Amino acid sequence: MVQERILVVDDDEALLRLLSMRLSANGFAVTTCATGEEALALAKREMFDLALTDLRLPDRDGLSVLEGLKLIHPDLPVLLLTAHGSIPNAVEAMQKGAFGYLTKPFDNKELEATLEKALAQQRMSREIQRLKLLVKELYGLENVVARSPKMQVLLDQVARVAETDATICLLGETGTGKEVIARVIHCNSRRARGPFIGVNCGAIPESLFESELFGHVKGAFTGAQHAKRGLVQSAQGGTLFLDEIAEMPLTLQVKLLRAIQEREVLEVGAERPSKVDVRFITSTNKDLSAAVRAGTFREDLFYRIQVFPITMPPLRERRDDIPFLAQHFLQQSARRMQKEIRGFLPEAMQKLMLHSWPGNIRELENVVEKAVVLSSQDMITPDLLPSVTQEPTGQVKPLTAARDEFEQNYLKAVLQLTGGNISRAAQIAGRYRADFYKLLKKHGLHPGDAKEEKDTDSAESA
Repeated sequence: MVQERILVVDDDEALLRLLSMRLSANGFAVTTCATGEEALALAKREMFDLALTDLRLPDRDGLSVLEGLKLIHPDLPVLLLTAHGSIPNAVEAMQKGAFGYLTKPFDNKELEATLEKALAQQRMSREIQRLKLLVKELYGLENVVARSPKMQVLLDQVARVAETDATICLLGETGTGKEVIARVIHCNSRRARGPFIGVNCGAIPESLFESELFGHVKGAFTGAQHAKRGLVQSAQGGTLFLDEIAEMPLTLQVKLLRAIQEREVLEVGAERPSKVDVRFITSTNKDLSAAVRAGTFREDLFYRIQVFPITMPPLRERRDDIPFLAQHFLQQSARRMQKEIRGFLPEAMQKLMLHSWPGNIRELENVVEKAVVLSSQDMITPDLLPSVTQEPTGQVKPLTAARDEFEQNYLKAVLQLTGGNISRAAQIAGRYRADFYKLLKKHGLHPGDAKEEKDTDSAESA
């Protein structure tokens, strides 16, 4: 574990030695100095987790040192050491951003308790920042695995709508990644610091739905011994994602309509509604228009959630993404299982490209994970993948055209994966360099195209 670093500033050499010994004994890495100027110079060169400074220093007062440290590192917790008569100055220091102060003389327990309190806040801030970076890494627009034209159009829509508070309805087959896109929208919006609450409307019993979604007050019904906050209220300041919205009971749809329209909810048993600040994203794999005609979905709610509909294309309509998605899932699975697997043999990738994928991305992820589990080599072989299921007869192309289309898409994918590196691309494809060049020439491809595209992607995400 990395030691937390503490900067101690005091012109009393005996006190510096004592603090250094005590803090070092408690596992901290301690840096000491006797003047404010030296402290500020150190803070500019090095990172510290906490600063402990006297209010009275020979070259400048502790308040100016505090202000200087805060200018250099705004999130740095600073503790003041003060004599009893300087408490008014310590109060002023608190107003200027000091975390707290210790009055001399202080005992070791008091020092430990104050340090722990200050560092706990710093640790929490670092953890929150780490989690935010992790979420951004997972759900940043630039990290969505999508190269196909249809997905590029979709991501352009997502980028434009994310910064607004418009209600969004994600439409598409099961397994197309609707929840992932909902999270991407949230993480790229001004609500990213707020919560993202996902609700599967088909998984909540109808008898519990109202209480789960909108909450209840104490004594609202038999067994309601305590008040309960609803999922809508839990998403305050963030995003509420209602998956499978078509499964919501008809009797509660009017209450959801009010929540979306008026931004207020009425808890079960409450006399007055309460305001909420929530962005609503819904999704469905059903035909909502047909549900409206059948009387199972309210027409007014239908129009309210369709402010900005986004249709997720099925995987069979975005085959250009299959090599990238497959490689992405392979790397994830191999890392989890601690296996060294580099990629797919060409015959294996061909099976993936020709499969009709009725379960879409979710099915592809499961297939790749299973192949990683079974693999005993550094490349996925075709025998580890399911038999190819073709699309309906009316959509099947002539063999030559289908083969040429696959070959061209495969070559593009390999070039993009390797950034135009011919040696690596030929190795992945299982071909000699000369044969690989012939294939590129046959399809009018050039390795430089992949390099330019990669540079463009990097520039756009920078």
